[in-house]
Amino acid sequence: MNAQSLLVLGTSNRKKGEEMAELLAPAGWELRTLADFPQAIQVPEGGDTFAANATAKATQQAIHLGQWVVADDSGLMVDALGGAPGVLSARYGGPGTTDEQNNRKLLEDLSGVPAEQRTAQFVCHMVLADPAGTVRGETRGHCCGRIRFQPQGTNGFGYDPLFEILAYHQTFAELGPVAKSVLSHRARAARQMIPILWALGQGKD
Repeated sequence: MNAQSLLVLGTSNRKKGEEMAELLAPAGWELRTLADFPQAIQVPEGGDTFAANATAKATQQAIHLGQWVVADDSGLMVDALGGAPGVLSARYGGPGTTDEQNNRKLLEDLSGVPAEQRTAQFVCHMVLADPAGTVRGETRGHCCGRIRFQPQGTNGFGYDPLFEILAYHQTFAELGPVAKSVLSHRARAARQMIPILWALGQGKD
């Protein structure tokens, strides 16, 4: 098996890594996360768009590790907040905040906003880079929903307990991983990435 058979998932978040690995498994590559590479670097998310952050994470990590890397930048955009938290989704409550703290801040910022005005969407921008840091694939997925007034459900991570899929009247945290693997923003971006990986993988042997 040569170097191109290995694909590094550009995240050190265990739950996100597990989710990405399951979504990209059909592409036929050997998948690992940054947790398998002690020498991995922490790429700053200083871009003002999901695309900029995903590109930086994929290309810089690929050059540093000398590996193929796929990375994504994802976040929640709430209409009543002008698209916030957006690229700041993971640190909405400040540096080092937990999911619970971010969720609490979101609810505080939406205090008094009625249900019909709590529309939102999850966005995922995914980028594939080769070991030289050249972008070889780029996809984007989104999922529309609404922000609940209180968390519901125990599955998932991030804002999943607050993000309701209107057609199912349940949050991602209530629906669980099977539904999320079909409906989520990351799932939709991954499905578009699979044929790109598959085509590249055909030439790896």
